[in-house]
Amino acid sequence: MAYSFFQSSRSRRNGPLHKLETSIEDQIEALREELAELTHVLGKTSRHQGEKLRSQASASYEDILGRSEDLLRELQQSYLRGASEVRSTVRRHPLATVGAAAAFGLLVAMLARR
Repeated sequence: MAYSFFQSSRSRRNGPLHKLETSIEDQIEALREELAELTHVLGKTSRHQGEKLRSQASASYEDILGRSEDLLRELQQSYLRGASEVRSTVRRHPLATVGAAAAFGLLVAMLARR
């Protein structure tokens, strides 16, 4: 009985439903192909954008590194100039320096008591 049922459904496949089924299967296959192509194109585009961003980040990193090295050099030079100015001031005015240091020490001691 089951065999005859399947046989009868197969015989109906040659009608309009079979054509519709075939059309839908063809459309599904076409959509699969388009989806695969779109995935491929999207992968290429993503890779290209990733490489572009990586290149920009590398250039920005190099720029920041160069600027930080320049800034470090400027800070070192400023520190050395400041240290030499303090030394020369102490040599020119030793008593004023000792008095200023004593006054600063007293001020810190008074603030520490409170």
